[in-house]
Amino acid sequence: MPEVSIITPMYNSSKFLQETVQSVLNQTFTDWEWLITDDFSKDNSVEIIENLKDARIKLFVAEKNGGAGHARNISLKNATGKYITFLDADDVWEPNFLEEMVSFMKKENAELAYSNYARCDENLNPKIEDFKADKNVTFHNLLKTCRLSLLSSMYDSESVGKEYFPEGSKREDHVMWLNLLKKIPVGKPLAKTMAKYRMHPNSISRKKTNIMKDQYLVYKDYMGFSTLKSSYYTAYWAINGFLKYSKLFN
Repeated sequence: MPEVSIITPMYNSSKFLQETVQSVLNQTFTDWEWLITDDFSKDNSVEIIENLKDARIKLFVAEKNGGAGHARNISLKNATGKYITFLDADDVWEPNFLEEMVSFMKKENAELAYSNYARCDENLNPKIEDFKADKNVTFHNLLKTCRLSLLSSMYDSESVGKEYFPEGSKREDHVMWLNLLKKIPVGKPLAKTMAKYRMHPNSISRKKTNIMKDQYLVYKDYMGFSTLKSSYYTAYWAINGFLKYSKLFN
């Protein structure tokens, strides 16, 4: 079994897919499997992956479009690695991402870890300052802001089991991390910039006002909080979300 399983959802991703592929193939750590689930793409994304001649890359094709959470869950069900990490089909890693993360996990005896990542435009030029992994993450502080990004995090599935994404929520990553941190006391920070995140102009994650209701449901429906408590954490999340993207490069 490989030591690391990389989980990737793919949907009409051909524009940036080659760069993502190269960032995985360039990894200095090579004991990995890459599980890609295509979410019923209409472009040539599947063809690009099928043309890769690497036995470590495993492609699954969904029978219908079910969203990124559904696609990730298909890959997760088939993952066999000790460590689980995620990479969307338009983001990229630094060549030593896996090596650094696995080494850090072992050194710190961590069940969950995350690193800095660069926040870039579509051409991977810096857009705002790097997101900093500068504090331990717990269930309670993750309620106020989601510090964990899929592309720069890793957890030990051998220790805590696999954590699946809720299908139907537009905030499925936050719900998944919260559920995982019910089982893990703390996620540890690696203060190195190890990945590049593409900030698309129309990205749903940037339109905070459009997803206030979805974030409220994270607390109300998925965490089972009261209306008052859910409203409190939604307000906190909104303020932190604004601050997260407020410091522009000069």
